[in-house]
Amino acid sequence: MKTIEVVAGIIKQGEKIFCTARGYGEYKGYWEFPGGKMEPGETREQALARELKEELAIDVSVEEHVITIDYDYPTFHLTMHCFYCTITNGSITLLEHEDARWLLPSELHSVKWLPADEAILERLCNASDSL
Repeated sequence: MKTIEVVAGIIKQGEKIFCTARGYGEYKGYWEFPGGKMEPGETREQALARELKEELAIDVSVEEHVITIDYDYPTFHLTMHCFYCTITNGSITLLEHEDARWLLPSELHSVKWLPADEAILERLCNASDSL
């Protein structure tokens, strides 16, 4: 089975977390933490900063590693490295997503998540007092 390695940003602003709805593909309309594929030679942090610039037109400070998720989709295996991020420059502009929301940890279950991203929710809800 093919393996895809990606990075995802858990962007914080106060107690709220930035969440995006996928704008394309089989899972169009499902919610996810923004990010994307790593390119050869990039560190995880460099890849995440680049992806968030490309997808949201923002600069971020990539902070602590939260969790790495391994998930088997029907046609590939996903390894997703998740990091807390803080916006350092720019205003969020949705360049690839169809919707976005700032949600409190207690509100995260109010949207339909991509299966791999669902695995992050328990970790975030349990760690909400440290956000």
